[in-house]
Amino acid sequence: MFHSLRVSEVERLTDDSVAVTFEVPSELRDTFRHIPGQHLALRRVVDGEEIRRTYSICTPAAPAGEDPALRVGIRLVDGGEFSTFALKELAVGHTVEVMEPMGRFVLEPRPGHFAAVVGGSGITPVLSIAATLLAREPEARFCLIRSDRTAASTMFLDEVADLKDRFPDRFQLVTVLSREEQQAGLPSGRLDQERLTALLPTLLPVAEIDGWFLCGPFGLVQGAERALRGLGVARSRIHQEIFHVDDGSAPAAVATMAPEHATVTATLHGRSGTWPVPEGDSLLEAVLRARSDAPYACKGGVCGTCRAFLVRGEVRMDRNFALEDEETDAGYVLACQSHPVTPEVELDFDR
Repeated sequence: MFHSLRVSEVERLTDDSVAVTFEVPSELRDTFRHIPGQHLALRRVVDGEEIRRTYSICTPAAPAGEDPALRVGIRLVDGGEFSTFALKELAVGHTVEVMEPMGRFVLEPRPGHFAAVVGGSGITPVLSIAATLLAREPEARFCLIRSDRTAASTMFLDEVADLKDRFPDRFQLVTVLSREEQQAGLPSGRLDQERLTALLPTLLPVAEIDGWFLCGPFGLVQGAERALRGLGVARSRIHQEIFHVDDGSAPAAVATMAPEHATVTATLHGRSGTWPVPEGDSLLEAVLRARSDAPYACKGGVCGTCRAFLVRGEVRMDRNFALEDEETDAGYVLACQSHPVTPEVELDFDR
């Protein structure tokens, strides 16, 4: 469900990114209380067309009894309608349609040693995760390994520096610039699988880390996951969120024979219905024709907003960058990427 929230601040972070802060009315305080690492879906309508995008919350999670602080980081994307609007037009006093926090790329504060490998705007949810963890759990440590193009393009420099000042013994920061030499620290270059395989054991006791959080472009996240698996890290300790998928970098879906006539039955907000699935349409598109309240944001298999439980039938997912293995094994699918393999498919969005 979307709510109209007033913009209270728009802060320029870099030439191509801003941080947007929203006011949360007292009656929506519990609705917008987030878990560190979650994101918000934002909506606007242009010339009758609805545009939705998801952006991660960068602020720490508010303790019980305190008002939640909602601030998201937005980086300009070439041709991106919402990001262009945010950087060039959005101003204090404007209202934006905002969905309640969602996402499972999260860490509830607990004792342990945690680490993250992030690229570009992938710092946004990890900033919330690290800040909340270190403030609430004195027995926790966090290592942030971040990759950016140049120092001038690095988002949330001050916020990360503040963590280093406040928690010098528990927060470790490693910065790599891919297109600019640093006066000190690691040499420039991309953080690919080969480099991470060599680098990570020199920084951390890799096998002893309680949770790894990978966030950023598909190539970086994929390389980091492969490096960690090669170093013996269990899949259950690796959590990832993709922010951008370069064309051609993702594996193509395996083609399967689609039924000539297919239907989808969907349960949403306690109500069920059955509708035809036109050839080539995703299950989400079929449901949206009858139920405009079906949840979605990116429609690209990245945000996970349209996650649903597959009650009956079989589907083929074109892409999946949002669900972890445990979720797909349990029967969850992304409705925006799912196409029917059997004549009848049933989804439950409420589970």
